[in-house]
Amino acid sequence: MSAKRICVVGAGRWGANHIRTLAGLGVLAGIVEPGSAARARVAAEYPAVPVFDDVSAALAQPFDGFTVATPAETHYRIAKTLIEAKKHVLVEKPITLTSAHARELQALAHQHGVNLMVGHVLLFHPAIRKIKDMVDSGKLGKLQYLYSNRLNLGTVRTEENILWSFAPHDISIFQYLVGTRPDEVTSRGGAFLQPHLHDSTMTMLSYPGNVVGHIFVSWLHPFKEQRLVVIGSKGMVSFDDSTAEKALMYYEKGFDWIHGQPIKRDGPTETIPYDALQPLTEELKYFADHTDGRPVEIADSQNALEVLEILERASADLIAKEPDMEQATPAPKFFVHPSSYADEGCEIGEGTKIWHFSHVQGGSKIGKGCSIGQNVNVGNNVTIGNHCKLQNNVSVYEGVTLEDYVFCGPSMVFTNVLDPRCKYPQRGSDHYHKTLIKEGASLGANCTIVCGHTVGRHAFVAAGAVVAADVPDYALMMGVPARQKGWVCECGEQLRDVKIMATCTRCTRRYKLSEGKLIPAE
Repeated sequence: MSAKRICVVGAGRWGANHIRTLAGLGVLAGIVEPGSAARARVAAEYPAVPVFDDVSAALAQPFDGFTVATPAETHYRIAKTLIEAKKHVLVEKPITLTSAHARELQALAHQHGVNLMVGHVLLFHPAIRKIKDMVDSGKLGKLQYLYSNRLNLGTVRTEENILWSFAPHDISIFQYLVGTRPDEVTSRGGAFLQPHLHDSTMTMLSYPGNVVGHIFVSWLHPFKEQRLVVIGSKGMVSFDDSTAEKALMYYEKGFDWIHGQPIKRDGPTETIPYDALQPLTEELKYFADHTDGRPVEIADSQNALEVLEILERASADLIAKEPDMEQATPAPKFFVHPSSYADEGCEIGEGTKIWHFSHVQGGSKIGKGCSIGQNVNVGNNVTIGNHCKLQNNVSVYEGVTLEDYVFCGPSMVFTNVLDPRCKYPQRGSDHYHKTLIKEGASLGANCTIVCGHTVGRHAFVAAGAVVAADVPDYALMMGVPARQKGWVCECGEQLRDVKIMATCTRCTRRYKLSEGKLIPAE
């Protein structure tokens, strides 16, 4: 183990567990963390370990492998970069957000001759390994039925449903024990706290050879339960991971056909001992051992791909049944606080929330998934795209258009007339100068956007700045009047020392300068 050199990408909550565990194994050789505060923390905790602010700097070092414990939306980009650099990689679950991307990473790993693992850590739990041995040895007989309950009260997610949050653990175990893909996947559930975001689901998996499994997951349950039961023709085994004892029990129970009749077999119950090993330690030790190029057999890219494919199939079936659920229990498509007003003739998209003391005037259109804060006024005939966020005390006047994912900070200001007079009012849309805020732009607190201008895609206007001219895509604008002080990534991170090419230290997106404009390199 001591000869291996492993670098961890991401020093957040779960990344910190990777760092601590690999340090304990004596193989921690590097850390990548773009956030300055987290980078300073791990540098102080591990002074002998080099810490980098981006993956490209770490790739210059002779590391044997990398583990990736960053937000899920970054997994694909980071893993692709590492694999193309011919590095062995372990990526936390989910390996990507789509099976198509997972399939691409799998092909790349094969092409470049490197191992690609996924962080399905429960496959390294000694109790699960013991159950696998019992299945493979024939102690349970022919596999018949598996069920898993993963239940708790909270924590409720707002960005993913219970199926994607809890079930990947159980699907990975089912695939590990059964060893084949299911022929049929069906899923049913209920959305009670948030429209179209299921809080409880029951998923049924039908495998070849008449093997059936069910997975019940919920974050609306009065007590915590993490129980796995595997039933075979000769016996049954259960593992309760939510109790202090974490007992693994074997039951010599079942039915035997005698003279054409099913006769109950009720044999002894046996407590199965297993080693008290930490699953994460075993997982990372396994990965480090296989950075010599030997193929991995547990939690490999195939297991990662199958889990994503099953999740996608279950999700599709779950969504397909939503119309019936809606007819039985109709739910509003958006939320308007009782203290706020939405005039007749306005359009509000699904999932949008309008909070206290706000007013949406007639003719305006607000997209889906928006958050409209306290004391916000949306004027007549305003268009606001999808997933925009307007913080408190913002007024969006007629003539202003916001594309998707625009952020308006607290008390920032739009105008729509260049030469306003109270004595000589300029009313009517013919007098309004159009303002366009393009996709992904952020407008800081107390900034002012003078009408008649366009703010480019993913641009960033600093707090208090006054914009009196068009703003390029990805531009960082500061001051009064606002002047460009640099460039920012789509994710919001400032890009440093941009000359010809630039790579974001937070999300690894790459850009290039072309004729004075910043554009994505890929």
